[in-house]
Amino acid sequence: MFQDDPFLMPRNAANSRLYSLSKESGKNAAKYIIKNFPQYFDKTVADPNVPCLMPETLTPQIEGMSEEALKERIHLRRVKESVDMFDQLVQAGTPVSLETTNRLLDLLSFYGDEESTSEKEEEAKEDLEEPGVLLVKYNCVKSVDGNVMIDSDLDSRENNHAERIFKIMPERNAHSYCTVIRGMVKHGAASKAYDMYVDLLNERHKADVHTFNALIRAVPYLKERFIERWELAKEFLTHMAQQEVQPNLLTFNALLKTLRRCGGVGRSMCLMVLREMEALDIVDLPPSGIISEVLDEVEKRGFTPQDPDDANFFSTAMQVCCDLKDIKLAYQLNETMGKGDNWKFLDVDRLNGYWSKFFSLLCMMEQIEVVLKWYKEMSPSLFYPTPKNILDLLQALDAANQLEVIPSVWEDVKQLGFTRKQDLLEEFLSLMSRDKHPDEIQLAFAKCAEDIKAAHEPAGREQLPLEWTGSTLGSVVVLFSRAGRTQEAWNMMEHFQQANRIPTDKVMDEFLSCAKRTNCPDEAIKLVKLAASLGLPSSQRLKSRTEEEFELSEAQKETLESIKWDGDSSDSDSSDSDSDRE
Repeated sequence: MFQDDPFLMPRNAANSRLYSLSKESGKNAAKYIIKNFPQYFDKTVADPNVPCLMPETLTPQIEGMSEEALKERIHLRRVKESVDMFDQLVQAGTPVSLETTNRLLDLLSFYGDEESTSEKEEEAKEDLEEPGVLLVKYNCVKSVDGNVMIDSDLDSRENNHAERIFKIMPERNAHSYCTVIRGMVKHGAASKAYDMYVDLLNERHKADVHTFNALIRAVPYLKERFIERWELAKEFLTHMAQQEVQPNLLTFNALLKTLRRCGGVGRSMCLMVLREMEALDIVDLPPSGIISEVLDEVEKRGFTPQDPDDANFFSTAMQVCCDLKDIKLAYQLNETMGKGDNWKFLDVDRLNGYWSKFFSLLCMMEQIEVVLKWYKEMSPSLFYPTPKNILDLLQALDAANQLEVIPSVWEDVKQLGFTRKQDLLEEFLSLMSRDKHPDEIQLAFAKCAEDIKAAHEPAGREQLPLEWTGSTLGSVVVLFSRAGRTQEAWNMMEHFQQANRIPTDKVMDEFLSCAKRTNCPDEAIKLVKLAASLGLPSSQRLKSRTEEEFELSEAQKETLESIKWDGDSSDSDSSDSDSDRE
C-alpha cells in the first residue's frame, strides 16, 4: 500500500487514514478529469482489441433525440441529460417505453436530482443493472440526543423529477411504484413513501422484497410510540405473507434494527425474530446464542458482505472479547478474521480499531513475552498503536518487571508522533525514575529523559511548549542524576523555581548523591541555596550532608555558612520586635 521510501510512510493511525483518503481522492480526481475532458485522452485502438482491457466509454456515442440515446445516458448515469432528453421526447410526442421510463426512475431514485459522482457511481454500478436490488439504504445523521435520524435535506422536496415523471407516466406497473417508494425512503421522505405504498395496494400491485425492506427500515420515522412501531412492522410482514413475498436476510436485519428502536417491546420480540430466521434457513443459530458458539459456527468458512452493517462484525466482536476479558475467544476471532476474504470486512478505520482492542487485551491477559512478540509483528505492519496501547504496554512491562524494554518503546513513540502526550510522558518518567537500575539501563533512561525535556521546549512559533509539572521535573532530575549528568540535572533543578514548583526530598537527595559521585561541591552548595530560598524544611539536613560528604575549600565553607535561612530571618525579626517592646 505504501511506497518504499520511509519518509512517505504514515507515522500513526491518523496519517494512515489521511494517506488512504488522499489516495482515493486522487483516483476520483483522475476520473473527473477523464470524464469532463475526454478530448485530451484520445484512445488508440489496440490490436488485437481486448474489450475488457479497454477504458470504459464515459461519453455518449448516440447523437440526436431518441429512446436509444436516452437509454445510453441512463446507463452512463448522466442524471440531468437523461431528464432533459426524456422531457424533450415527451414534448415532441415521442412515446417512451415503460421499461425505459422505469430505468430512469431507478436512476433518479438513487441519485435524486443531483448529478452522479464518482463515489456514487461505484456504489450504484451493479444496482442500476439489477433494479431488483436497488435502494435499500439510508442516509442518516445523529441528532443531539444521539438518536439516528434520516437526513431529510437530500431530495424529499415536492415535485422533484422522480415524482413528476411518475405522475405523467401513461401507465405504471409494480416496478414503477416500488422504485419510487425506495427512493423516497432513501432520501428521507418516509411518510410519502408510505402513502405511495397505499396507492400501490389500491392499484392491486404487489411490492417486492426490497421495497418491504425499505419500508420496515422507515417504521421508526412513521410512528412515535414503541408499540405502534411494532404493529406497523408486523403489518408489513403480514402483507409480505399475503403477497407471497419471501423474506431475505436484509428483511430480518431491517426488522432487528427497527426493534432496537422499540424499547422493551423490541427486546421482547428479538428472540422470536431470530427463531423465525432460523426456521427459514436464513441463519444457523447456536443453542444459547453466546458469542463463543457463534464463532464456532463461523470460524470454518469465509463470508461475503450481504448487509451494510456486516462490516461491523469483527470490530464489535473484538470489543465483546475485551469486555469479557476472554483472550482465548479473541484468538479464535482473530483466526476467523484470517479465513478467506474475511479481512476485507475491515476498512482502514475498523482495522486499526480491531487490532488496537486486540493488543490491549493481550497486554492485560498474556505473558509479557507473548505481548512483545505480537507487538513486534503487529506494529506498524498491521496497525498503528494508539496512546492507550502504549500505556497498556507500559503497564504490562511494569507488571512483568521488564522496564529495560522502555527505551525501545520510547523510540516507537517518537516515530508515532506521541512525544507531546502529557499523560504518556508522565507514565514513562514515573516508571523510569521509580527504582534504581544498572548503569547501562540508567544511561538509556537518561537519553529518553533528554528527549522528553526537548519535547517540553517550543519547537516553533505556532507550537506552545508543554507545561512542566512538579513530578515530570523531579523525574527528569532523578534520571539525569543517576546517569551522572550533573550539569544537566542542575539545569533542571533551576526550572523548579522558574516554574514555581517544589522539589521533593527524594529529588534533592538524588541530586546531592550525583554531585558527590562526580565530585561537584559547587553544585551541592547551589542545591542548599535553592532549598533555602524555597524555604524547605530539608535545607539544614542538606547543609549537614554537604559539610560531611564533601571536601570543601575555605571559600566554599564561607559561602555555605553565609546562606540565609528563612527560619533565621524569622527568629531575628521576632527578637527585634521583642526588644522594641522593652
